[in-house]
Parts: sequence; structure tokens; C-alpha cells
Amino acid sequence: QVQLVESGGGLVQAGGSLRLSCAASGRSFSNLGMGWFRQAPGKEREFVTGISSSGRTYYADSVKGRFTISRDNAKNTVYLQMNSLKVEDTAVYYCAASGSQYYSSKYSTDASYDYWGQGTQVTVSS
Repeated sequence: QVQLVESGGGLVQAGGSLRLSCAASGRSFSNLGMGWFRQAPGKEREFVTGISSSGRTYYADSVKGRFTISRDNAKNTVYLQMNSLKVEDTAVYYCAASGSQYYSSKYSTDASYDYWGQGTQVTVSS
């Protein structure tokens, strides 16, 4: 069992930055693939970014060059640095953990993730 707790959401103006954190407890964090998803009002949840246990990173096209995912295995924490935020980035952001051995090929699929955080709201104003 893995528990995930996100923090760092809030209100920011367009062009600004935020850093989200996701603290994990339970199962060995270093063996998990970690991802961030988001869900805007009236829309389906979508993949944002992921990082494998080996540190390989993956990004949705919409956030490439603006968002950076990283992990600190000593702190059991994954981070999402969001720069140059846009109004369309407004959503609830969810952290997720995957124990799949096929993570490198299934990182963008929410069904690949076994555990989810409660979400944190990010609102970008114009």
C-alpha cells in the first residue's frame, strides 16, 4: 500500500510558477514509477508527466519545455515544477504511483497507476 499526499497548489497569474510536491509513504518509493495527471472542469483526466524508477522522464506535448518532473528518493517525494503557466493549465493535479514493470511503455495511461493522491488545485488567472 502506498499513500500519496500532494501539496503546493494555489492561485497564480499567467506566466508565473508553482512547484507541486507529492510525498509518498508505504511501499519502497524508489521502485515506483511516478506520474502527475490533471483534470480540468468538464474534462477528462489527462497525463501531464511521469518519471520512471530509473529517472527517465516523460511529458505531454502541452507542457514540454514548461514543466519539469523530478524525484528525491531519499525524501520519498516527487516534484512538479511548473513555469510559464497558462490559464489552460488550471486543473486539479493528481500524483500517482505505478508498480508496473511496463511503466516505460504505459506511463501515460492512468490505468497503469495503482495509487493516487487526493489532488491539489492549481488555478491560473489571466
